[in-house]
Amino acid sequence: MLNPQWLRTFSAVSEAGGFTRAAIELGLTQAAVSQHIRHLETALGPLLIRRPRQIELTPAGMALLEYCNDIEQADRRLQARLSDGDTEHGEISLITPGSIGLSLYPVLLDLQRARPGLSIRHRFAPDWETIDAILRKQFELGLVTLRPDDPRLASQKFAEEPLELIVPASARVDRWEDLASLGFIDHPEGQAMATRLLARRFPGNPGMRSLSIHGFSNQIGLMLEPVARGLGFTVLHRHARQAFPRPEAIRVVECGAPVVDTLWLIHRAEWPLSTRAAYIVDYLKRHIASERPQNRRPAPSGARTKAAPTKRSTKR
Repeated sequence: MLNPQWLRTFSAVSEAGGFTRAAIELGLTQAAVSQHIRHLETALGPLLIRRPRQIELTPAGMALLEYCNDIEQADRRLQARLSDGDTEHGEISLITPGSIGLSLYPVLLDLQRARPGLSIRHRFAPDWETIDAILRKQFELGLVTLRPDDPRLASQKFAEEPLELIVPASARVDRWEDLASLGFIDHPEGQAMATRLLARRFPGNPGMRSLSIHGFSNQIGLMLEPVARGLGFTVLHRHARQAFPRPEAIRVVECGAPVVDTLWLIHRAEWPLSTRAAYIVDYLKRHIASERPQNRRPAPSGARTKAAPTKRSTKR
């Protein structure tokens, strides 16, 4: 086993770009730093190419630096695991779809502000990437739209995300032809979402291929900007619409019986959630519950189009 002090010295030399700066950072003499590197090179072969005022890592040196980083990450995970009972300190790692992420990330930041000992690590990702990240233990918690059947993953229902037909605030949409005149603002799942939802609002419609595409964005926070500017309509999950900073520039068209996607919370099944993660899950579920339509303030006047009554609507 390699001496941990030698590895710390090698990491410092690699990051500092030289022996002198590494020695100052570590509080060692330059001779001691050189000795540690010499021990490692005796065991592993050449690790550094020494140049005036600069060093360069050999392939073996790059492999050793990656090994040092792995050890550092493992140490952080160990410390996090040992502090599992502490909900005031430690890392919260969550990977989610973009729409629900827009809603959850500010809530997590509010929690971090109230509990400065927490560290938030949040990433937007599609289902396949989320599942891979959880299996690789890169994140502790994930949200996906399709419940996985991998026995290594535990899953539970977390929330529902209704689809919404979103148009410019000034647009009137009563017929399919009204959508055709607006044009569609597409996104990575746009046409699939629109096909599912518009079949409810316009049964027997000629299909998405009959509509002009007036734009595309793969950035969840930007997908409604062209709609707000009157350039077209789109179909998104409700949480993405709720996070849009200019709600007065858009409105939701009633589409009858809701089309709802279920979000599944996943984590590794081999061990229970940490106390901190379980607390966060409960905290976020309470936030989602408070955001249900019946708990939100009424929408501004003119925020709805006329439609046949249904059991459930987007009226707020």
